[in-house]
Amino acid sequence: MTKAQDVLLPDIGDFSAVEVIEVLVQPGDQVSVDQSLITLESDKASMEIPSPFAGEVTDVAVAVGDRLGQGDLVLTLTPQAQPAEAATEVAGKVATEGPEATAAVEETAQPSPAPPPEATAPKPGEAERRQAPIPTRPEDLTATQHKPHASPGVRRFARELGVDLTLVPGSGPKQRILKTDIQDCVKQTLGRGAAKTTGTGLPFQLPAAPEIDYAKFGAVELVPLTNIQKVGGRHLHLSWLSAPQVTQHDAADITELEAFRKSQREAAAGEGVKLSILPILMKVVTKALDRFPNLKASLTGDGEHLVRKHYTHLGMAVDTPKGLVVPVIRDVDKKGIYALAREITEASAKAREGKLLPGDMQGGCFTISSLGGIGGTAFTPIVNAPETAILGISRSETQPVWNGGEFIPRRMLPLSLAYDHRVVDGAEAARFTGLLRELLGDIRNLLL
Repeated sequence: MTKAQDVLLPDIGDFSAVEVIEVLVQPGDQVSVDQSLITLESDKASMEIPSPFAGEVTDVAVAVGDRLGQGDLVLTLTPQAQPAEAATEVAGKVATEGPEATAAVEETAQPSPAPPPEATAPKPGEAERRQAPIPTRPEDLTATQHKPHASPGVRRFARELGVDLTLVPGSGPKQRILKTDIQDCVKQTLGRGAAKTTGTGLPFQLPAAPEIDYAKFGAVELVPLTNIQKVGGRHLHLSWLSAPQVTQHDAADITELEAFRKSQREAAAGEGVKLSILPILMKVVTKALDRFPNLKASLTGDGEHLVRKHYTHLGMAVDTPKGLVVPVIRDVDKKGIYALAREITEASAKAREGKLLPGDMQGGCFTISSLGGIGGTAFTPIVNAPETAILGISRSETQPVWNGGEFIPRRMLPLSLAYDHRVVDGAEAARFTGLLRELLGDIRNLLL
């Protein structure tokens, strides 16, 4: 008789406590290989954990709101009759490949079939916890700013009322937030006449955006934002508000660089890659960052120290159907052009298919955002905090350039460097883009 086997959480990157937001199976269900069992959500992405083999679910060891790390028990499965070697091979494949990251969580997610937390009998002191005052000022957030434990139904209820779950103390098991907690929160806030809290952590309050009835002007449609758009939007908003940002515009002559790149098409094809300007640009940026280390540094949380990094991991902004994501290419300074081209292609494909893991988007020192394939002459990218700078690339164009005796056609690449003025001053930024111009104008300078 086939014995039940434990299904453990595989490697999900540099995370040790990722929240379970969906349990997709229950005891007695028949599952197939790679069928999703649970959904996890971090601050940047959600991911579904697939089944390593086919069989019947014997027992589910997790519930919505639990936090898991690598090696934790998810559930037990009784495998379908198959050779032991095949089962081992399949399990090993899942353990090495990891979970398939998804780009967003469906708003209609159903809670676990287990009895809802709302049905749990009140415990001693529960009423007192529910009556605890909720924070309404930024300085109050330090004690309660956390990833809230709540079922999808409770999260939806909070969204409908406009309640920030990070400000609600949970009275359920493991401090899980119940619907009654949200109702108490609303009652207390209304009773105290408390002002809205923005949740930005800034030492001031922003006025609430006015609610406008757009329907009175014509037909409208309400389209929900994807999870990536919501999380990314909050991050960019905080980055913009918390750091004084300046943009330095410049242009580099890439006439010779483009001629070289096109001459290497056949060699690149032999390596199985398509050679775009991005991997070459990454090597140029790496060289420039070595000379200007402040542009890949980060401020400490208290703003008193600068963290200089002795590694070069570059983020690249990727446009996906569900929003902007920034996978990170690691150790760019240690890799060749073809290896970078291959990694860029693979990371871009994973991003568009929603398969990036949270660890794939962490650890960046500096970000490149390229709109060259779309158009435009310049833009002001927003620094991807806690990084210090970001380089925007627009579409290159052939322009007449005066050489001292005549105008000659040259291929010019617009550069837009946005930086945190607390760390980088204008002169340093101008010298940085000047070095980029020099290196892009003649990539033989990379050897010096």
